[in-house]
Amino acid sequence: MSGKDLLKRLDWLSILIFVLLVAIGWVNIYSSTYSEAHGGVFDFSSIYGKQLMFIAIDVAFLIIILSLESNFFERFSSIIYTISLVLLLGLYIFGTTIAGATSWYNLGFFNLQPSELAKVATALAVAKYLSDIQTDIKRRKDQFYAFLVLLIPAILVIPQPDPGSALVFFSLVFVLFREGIPVFYLGIGLFAIMIFVCTLMFGSIWIAIILGLILAVFLLLKKQSFKVPLIPIIGIYIVTILFSLSVNFVFENVFEQRHRDRFSLWLSLEKDPSKLEEIRKTIGYNTYQSEKAIESGGFFGKGFLEGTRTKGDFVPEQHTDYIFSTVGEEWGFIGTTTVIILFSILLLRLVFLAERQKNAFSRMYGYGVVSILLVHYFINVGMVIGVLPTIGIPLPFFSYGGSGLLGFTALLFIFLKMDSNRLKEGF
Repeated sequence: MSGKDLLKRLDWLSILIFVLLVAIGWVNIYSSTYSEAHGGVFDFSSIYGKQLMFIAIDVAFLIIILSLESNFFERFSSIIYTISLVLLLGLYIFGTTIAGATSWYNLGFFNLQPSELAKVATALAVAKYLSDIQTDIKRRKDQFYAFLVLLIPAILVIPQPDPGSALVFFSLVFVLFREGIPVFYLGIGLFAIMIFVCTLMFGSIWIAIILGLILAVFLLLKKQSFKVPLIPIIGIYIVTILFSLSVNFVFENVFEQRHRDRFSLWLSLEKDPSKLEEIRKTIGYNTYQSEKAIESGGFFGKGFLEGTRTKGDFVPEQHTDYIFSTVGEEWGFIGTTTVIILFSILLLRLVFLAERQKNAFSRMYGYGVVSILLVHYFINVGMVIGVLPTIGIPLPFFSYGGSGLLGFTALLFIFLKMDSNRLKEGF
């Protein structure tokens, strides 16, 4: 495909939103890190200057991606995935610890976080495996291997510790559901999460009593109309109670104190108001200050470089995971709504592009892109406004960081390259 044909076939709506998000993100990074001690916009010793440099590298990177053949990524997906796993393993020997996580390689001029690139590699690997089996994923063996592909990198990043990235890898299960894996698995996952949360809030005894009442009602109705075997139902009840009993052990002995405090804050587990407020202002300090910054922005915001909480450094790491709070304070409801609309349009557009693919690999990879971006966007915004516990993952195309920007750009533009070639035989 010639360069002229490629430009015609690219989805320019997605590219326009990408450019807007990167640009708006940089403006807010500039605002949240601005200091009169720094030089101009091109002061590369400043955070906003470094981000500008990352953006320039990113443009060169996406041009390279678009210059490759579309089937390059399908052909070499297994190799790319293997390299990403080797890089994750290498962190345990050569990794650099930043903010308590050994998730980086120090390259001198640049700190590389391989988990960001591993997300792209895993999305490619999942799409490759599912397209190779060429059938609905109904067999248990196929389901096992598909889960294993996304489970391996997740296991490698959890001890770093990087639970946020691990959660993002698990987001690729949505691709499996799109391709025919029984919804039964999703139901099990949601039920387990519900039991976990309810056990923390109410205790195992109440869980056993409520489920026992439900079981008793079921047994009474079963005599009249239900024909479901009794033994599996009782088995599910016993397994659920055992799982509930294990929750407190895991919470007290496996979770670190900071994790317990975050759950206590999120679920209001601490009944003493003074202690809860203390937790809120220590472990929950970032979220507390982020909420206050967004609240202070009002409808129209305080204006560019006018955010008092932003300028006062009230929100730690505001240019990374909490960049959305800068939007809220300086641009108000109008600004935050604009960002949310842009992300929503991009995600819906990518779903549309995924559905129109002629090639199964491209379609599955497209849904992998949507899954990863959606989880990042949903969790980051939820964390910043206080409706989700602090996990620590960046806002795509928006937060400061070279690895994240390169990873999200590769994720998106690999798919846009595939989409530009969708009418060609095989794609």
